[in-house]
Amino acid sequence: MTLSKKIGFKGNKAFLPSKVCQVCGKEMTWRKSWAKNWEEVKYCSDACRAKKSTTSTAGVKL
Repeated sequence: MTLSKKIGFKGNKAFLPSKVCQVCGKEMTWRKSWAKNWEEVKYCSDACRAKKSTTSTAGVKL
C-alpha cells in the first residue's frame, strides 16, 4: 500500500474553481458541499446571506 492511499489523496486545491462573494468581496473556493449547486452559490457565509438585502438596496435610488 502506498503512502498516498494510507493518508488519502487530497488533490491540488490550487486548481479548484473560485468565486467572489457578492456582499463582502471575499474569494470563495469550491467546496464539496457546493458541488450540486455551485452555479447558485453567491455568498460566502450565512452572515453575508443575511446582509444581502441591506447591501443590494443601499445603492438603489427611488
